[in-house]
Amino acid sequence: MGQALRRAFLCGKDEFSGQSYEYRKQWVVDKLAELADVFSIDVCAYAVMSNHYHLVLRINQSQALAWSDDEVIEHWSTLFKAPLLIGRMRKGERLGKAEKKLVAELVQEWRSRLTDLGWFMRCLNESLARQANAEDNCTGRFWEGRYKSQALLDEQALLTCMSYADLNPIRAGINLTPETSDYTSIQVRIRTHQASTPRDQDPS
Repeated sequence: MGQALRRAFLCGKDEFSGQSYEYRKQWVVDKLAELADVFSIDVCAYAVMSNHYHLVLRINQSQALAWSDDEVIEHWSTLFKAPLLIGRMRKGERLGKAEKKLVAELVQEWRSRLTDLGWFMRCLNESLARQANAEDNCTGRFWEGRYKSQALLDEQALLTCMSYADLNPIRAGINLTPETSDYTSIQVRIRTHQASTPRDQDPS
């Protein structure tokens, strides 16, 4: 999936003004890590470019279904303020039958949203837009339309799409190798592998 900006720069260098926003790429990476811990959605691959980014995501339905009601509430409350009713329940207050039914309905809705791609992207894009607009001292629409997504139906499609995202900076001529491609998932995977490989077993 991909998301583009209006004629603005979330990241990289704006050739019109000379202003560099390269540091903002870390905003995207940090927010992705935060949301991956909250949602039952795995980030398989990503590449953050100057005016767009690419993501490969996996909806982990089984994980969300295995969460207890308390775990669902905890995850959702990380991002959004829960109703007072939820606070009362978590304090151990006795709830009436109608209140218990309402809590159950809320938990069911939140469990569904925590596996919803639209909610994931909303939390990502709205947060980045607010942060960038505040720094740029402006308001208004930040992203150019809705994000574009494509379902991956088999393992081959997944690997192809991950390769596309991972190698995007190289195809664009920004970097020569995956190892030097900052703000990409493949660089993180390479560094993690190198860090976990004993030197005496390093093929190099």
